[in-house]
Amino acid sequence: MSAPHLLHTVLDAVEVRREAEFWRQLLGLVYRPGDEAGEGDDEVDWLVLTRDDGTRVLAFQQVAEQARSTWPSPEVPQQLHLDLTVDTPAELSAQRDRAVGLGAKVLLDRSADEDEQLYVFADPEGHPFCIFVA
Repeated sequence: MSAPHLLHTVLDAVEVRREAEFWRQLLGLVYRPGDEAGEGDDEVDWLVLTRDDGTRVLAFQQVAEQARSTWPSPEVPQQLHLDLTVDTPAELSAQRDRAVGLGAKVLLDRSADEDEQLYVFADPEGHPFCIFVA
């Protein structure tokens, strides 16, 4: 018997287009055909991002509300987070600036850690993610 294939990871979002735009720009992805932004379509409730070859990566589903993770405090857990890697400390610094410029908030700065240089961020909807040197 074969195993199922992962199609994409879905993130809940109150503001679906804003969330999709953040991840599209950060990861250099594109919208699935038909999901591109158009005039007056900010009322979307489902968007999909792909690689240039059409391989799905992330999808975003509208929710009326969601509690933001309070990580590292345990009141509202992460529930899911994404790990992203870069090759060098210089790239880590550059990607930190990009992420913040796109609307991320730094939750933890371990960029000076000799064993594992990383930043933990919250995206515009509060989903935690890490960028680290690997």
